Amino acid sequence: MKKFSRRITCLIAALPLIAFASPAAAAQKQAVALQSTMITPTYAPITVAEVEAAQRAWGDALVAISTTYDRDGFAAAKRLAETVLDSAYAYNMGPVLFKPTLTLAPQTFRTKRDGALAYFVGGDKTYPNDSGFALKGWRTYKIDNAGIVVTGTSATSMGNVTLTDAKGNVTTVDKTWGYVRDGEGKLRIFLHHSSLPYKPN
Repeated sequence: MKKFSRRITCLIAALPLIAFASPAAAAQKQAVALQSTMITPTYAPITVAEVEAAQRAWGDALVAISTTYDRDGFAAAKRLAETVLDSAYAYNMGPVLFKPTLTLAPQTFRTKRDGALAYFVGGDKTYPNDSGFALKGWRTYKIDNAGIVVTGTSATSMGNVTLTDAKGNVTTVDKTWGYVRDGEGKLRIFLHHSSLPYKPN
């Protein structure tokens, strides 16, 4: 039913073009519209449920990288981190606005994949200050959204992520994520801003 609704939405959007075209051109445009909705539902509006699912997937992935590192070592954790970056982030679509929690100038912002990978697992001489945020023994997470704003085919969330490590230490960070759909209709992170909560002296 959901796929059928997406097709109808795209066909309605195409109607003004079809109305002013020749019959042959109209038929061709209608066929293209139908084909594009079946293969790449890029224009389907993002839902809050999809954003929340993407957030949980991110949290699950972070814990998985940590536990893989503890169990199987650095190489296995790095391979998993690469898989996560390639499936969850939008580096395949262009620059990603990635500002992680613990970075120093002039490498504060990581718009390229190698910078994100270095932050998560370390081991890259180009980023000597990165010790591997995802390798710090994380075992559980909790996401508390202050709000999620959906604007058609993009969405932004803001709130807190609370992480607990294997020793029971708890870290809370302020987190903003931005999402877009890729050519296959999957949500990808194009904005990731993280910082420690402000504590006045």
